[in-house]
Amino acid sequence: MTGPTRRTVRVGAGIAVAALFAAAIPAAALAPWPAAVREPVAVTALPEPTASLVSCAGPILAVGRDATDAALLTDAAGQDVAAATAPGQPDAAAARLASPDVSGGAGPDALSAEPREGTRTDLAAAGSATVADEDLAGFAASACAPGLMESWLVGGSGATGAADLLLLSNPSGVASEVDITVYGAEGAVQPAAAAGIIVPARTQRVLPLAALALGQESPVVRVNAAGAPIQASLQTSLTRTLLPGGVDQVGTTAAPDTVQVIPSATVVVAPGEEGASEPGARLRLLAPSDDTDVVVDLTPLGSGAAASETLELSAGVPAELELGGLAAGTYRVEVTAEHPVVTALWTTSGFGEGTDFAWHTAPSVISVPSLVAVAVGPSPFLALSNEGEEESRVTLSGPAGESDIVVPAGGAVRTRVQDAAVYQLTPQGGAIRANVTYRGSGALAGYDVIPADAAAEPVVVFPQ
Repeated sequence: MTGPTRRTVRVGAGIAVAALFAAAIPAAALAPWPAAVREPVAVTALPEPTASLVSCAGPILAVGRDATDAALLTDAAGQDVAAATAPGQPDAAAARLASPDVSGGAGPDALSAEPREGTRTDLAAAGSATVADEDLAGFAASACAPGLMESWLVGGSGATGAADLLLLSNPSGVASEVDITVYGAEGAVQPAAAAGIIVPARTQRVLPLAALALGQESPVVRVNAAGAPIQASLQTSLTRTLLPGGVDQVGTTAAPDTVQVIPSATVVVAPGEEGASEPGARLRLLAPSDDTDVVVDLTPLGSGAAASETLELSAGVPAELELGGLAAGTYRVEVTAEHPVVTALWTTSGFGEGTDFAWHTAPSVISVPSLVAVAVGPSPFLALSNEGEEESRVTLSGPAGESDIVVPAGGAVRTRVQDAAVYQLTPQGGAIRANVTYRGSGALAGYDVIPADAAAEPVVVFPQ
């Protein structure tokens, strides 16, 4: 609401005689006139906190297992969810979302936690699933996230033969209407099937990505919601000569900005490795609105040489930077540009049978104490990145107690964490971003740490 402007009333002394009045005009023009100022009436109100609400990607889905219906979706592997609220806060309640697009599907979990004594409850959850079938194999892990009115998804493919899926979850009690924009080789387009998609309350819709981005090998998807926020994600899978090459559930990446950081991503395939038919890592980028120059800095976490790449982006057209020359290791990726961009990094554990891949997205900056849910999975690590100009400390509280972690300026550190557990991360300055990564035999995955919802800011109301 826009407040009223100040009303100023100017008062001047009248002169009865016209001649004297005329003579006084020059002096009156130079002299300061007295003014009366009335300040607008303002009332400060603090909005009541609402329940914390997150939804998960749900089970891994299989496409085309019914010979009589090639488009039929079925559950291939259930999702194991780890969730908790902060100590002393109300417990989370779980519910199952309807999944009408999946035949007999269990549907994803949604979790909610009510506020207590006027304070919003911190809630974190993450899920993971493993599948080992003839047509689909790999490990997927993803954060359960709150809905957004605008979401950016970087990953997957709409090329012929791809079986990638767009997941739209609405855990709220109000229906949402969704419009989808696909950025591809011809720029931004909105297919007819991507406008006015209704996602009913407490429901997940599942759409084939190829129906929205047909023929696009490196799409970026923007999801805009009206009526209720949507938790959007991708399920992407890969098959090489009839052998499954991995599966992943990809969450949203940070909104367009001139700086994007991926705290940690593991490059497994070394240059020249036998059987490597393509680069073992690729960075996908998009500048939604303006042509821009981009600098990509890749810094190893530990020993090893840093690398830097530059490229030009055309507005609205995704590009991929092949990173086949990177040595095997774990890297922090920083992207800087003149105009806002979005990004995500794809890595694979190999190119033969029993391999997996992961999409690593760019998380948002964490400025308040936030919970970190660690889903079940092999060798989980929490990575912390600091793009500030001075080193920063982060306090991490979890099952093993409390520890302080020093994060160097412009760098990142990793610490091993326990799976099926929830930690609290408290930044003490700096610009901290964080993600959780996994690596095991036939397993590669990662997801962002989502900042806690900040407390509602006071609202100033100007009565009319």
